[in-house]
Order: sequence, then structure tokens, then C-alpha cells
Amino acid sequence: MHEMAITQSVVDAVCEHAAGRRVHSVTVEIGALCAIVPEAMQFCFELATEGTDADGAALVIQTVPGTAVCRSCGADFALADLILLCPCGSADVEIRSGRELRIRTMEVSEPCAQPADAAIRRP
Repeated sequence: MHEMAITQSVVDAVCEHAAGRRVHSVTVEIGALCAIVPEAMQFCFELATEGTDADGAALVIQTVPGTAVCRSCGADFALADLILLCPCGSADVEIRSGRELRIRTMEVSEPCAQPADAAIRRP
């Protein structure tokens, strides 16, 4: 299950950027052609975040559909999987989207501010 290794990398990056703040949610963008099962990633996220600043955070997965353009006929078309054939029959295609894997957003708590008079020493 490669989703665990990928998810652990996402959690590590999120926690590093959170810099000790509590993470409430993470939104990732996953291309439909990445061979990542969203449900498996969701399960792995719960395991990978245990004991971290992201423990209990929500994972929002946005799927990016696969698209390609045919170099032979110029047609833009959708790709449901990695069978790279244009409807015209040509295999000379360029993938335009669907291979993405990126962290889009993360919601974190702001550290509590010190009261204005906390910095003033009183005798």
C-alpha cells in the first residue's frame, strides 16, 4: 500500500509548515491518473497523524480529472485511466492533467497572543 508512504510525506510536510500550531484540516489535490486510492489515503491519514500536530485533522481530497491532447488530430479528451489513446486511435498524446499530487491548503490555529500588559514588569 504505497498510500501510507505518500500520506506520511504529506503529514510530515504539513506538520513542518504548521511549526507547532494545531492543524485542523488539510486539502490535497490528487490527479485521477496517480494510482492513489482516495479512501486508502483517508485511512492512512488518520494513522499518520496520530500524536502529531495534525492529530484529529480533517483530510479533504479534491480529485483532478485526467485530460490529454492528441498530437495527431489536436483533440482534447478526458482520460479515465492510463490507456493513452485518442478517440481517433492515435497513441501520440500529451497528458495535460491528472498526475497532480499537491497540498492545496491547511488550516491551523494561530498561537495565542500575549496580553499587552504581560510584557510590562510590575514592581
